[in-house]
Amino acid sequence: MSPSTPRFGVNYTPSQGWFHHWLDFDLDAVRADLDSIAALGLDHIRVFPLWPLFQPNRTLIRPRAVEQLVQLADAAAERGLDVNVDGLQGHLSSFDFLPAWTRTWHRRNLFTDNDVVSGQAEYLRTLAAALADRPNFLGMTIGNEINQFSGPPHPDPDPITPAQAGEWLRRLLDACEQGAPGKLHLHAEYDAAWYQDDHPFTPAHSATLGALTAVHSWVFNGTAQRHGRTGTATEHHAAYLIELSKAWARDPHRPVWLQEVGAPAPLIPAEHAAGFTTATVANALDCADVWGVTWWCSHDVSRSLADFPELEYGLGLLTNDRKVKPAGEAIARTVEEWRGRTYAPAPRTTALTVDIGDGDGTGGGGHGTGPARSTCAPGGAFFEAFARLTEAGVRPTAVLASRAGDRDHLAARGITEVVHPDEVR
Repeated sequence: MSPSTPRFGVNYTPSQGWFHHWLDFDLDAVRADLDSIAALGLDHIRVFPLWPLFQPNRTLIRPRAVEQLVQLADAAAERGLDVNVDGLQGHLSSFDFLPAWTRTWHRRNLFTDNDVVSGQAEYLRTLAAALADRPNFLGMTIGNEINQFSGPPHPDPDPITPAQAGEWLRRLLDACEQGAPGKLHLHAEYDAAWYQDDHPFTPAHSATLGALTAVHSWVFNGTAQRHGRTGTATEHHAAYLIELSKAWARDPHRPVWLQEVGAPAPLIPAEHAAGFTTATVANALDCADVWGVTWWCSHDVSRSLADFPELEYGLGLLTNDRKVKPAGEAIARTVEEWRGRTYAPAPRTTALTVDIGDGDGTGGGGHGTGPARSTCAPGGAFFEAFARLTEAGVRPTAVLASRAGDRDHLAARGITEVVHPDEVR
């Protein structure tokens, strides 16, 4: 079940050196960053080790790097911040970070080669074990949107099947659990899992594997281009993904973590970032069973660093010199408004049926291919019908077509009306 009060946090992007700070780890600089985060009233951070720096050889996990991660977690605890750790980086802000033992002359599939996956499992187990006794350690996320390595549009993908994706996820989640039993261990994909036809990481994987479901909401995926910066679909995109994920969940109250969401320029101009931030969080918290909201990101990327996509430089709640930006002020206001409030959104009684072309995709480990997932993407019939219902004030949720006649399932979710996308005009 959802907590009585939602969690509010931020994805920690170091103000000095970005994630390259692990090369020149400066605990005092980290502490100053964490002070600026805690001052916003936030209660947790998501942290990103760089995989090649922590495990430069398949059988070498650098003790000093692990020690620095623990130091960061302890510094966060001193400031009242809990910590989630993403292990396999993997991919961050358009850059790939993969160890040499997986590339070029040692090229092996990241998801199916047994030696590679064994190395990944040992790495995740080691990080989890190092933090297992820390009360502020929430748990591990396998990696950041690592599904982008599994197929197009990645320029050099490691192709797999949905069955192989499920096997890989289970093996690495088990490794996290072995390292830190009982913590919140999960995986997190970018929205191809929900929107891209035949993508090997499926909605059922996201909604059934791990301690909770993670969604990453970015309106540069066609939503803002189609609906504009203040469009209903744009300001409700995060809420849409939260509700969409519930269609595949076996537990009608499975927690959903809005683990990444940001205000990307120029689609969301800087002068409108605060308004977008306030609306997005408010709409997300109109959904039941939300574990928390974790904004992307804490600090801007320094202009001294080259070759980032332009939008990446300005996503922070704080500037590079730790000054609070309007979006940061908006988050701080939201946190203060929620302090002491009870989190109990009204049930969403109207459900829109979603059919991605292979039944519910939850049988057999979620191995359905989802050949019609694009119906859920911006411009798709389901997406646009959901947006129209939302604009009309209906507060819809999603139900699989295969469950639309299951009275027990509907009752458990508080659904009293089921609508097909074709019925929404």
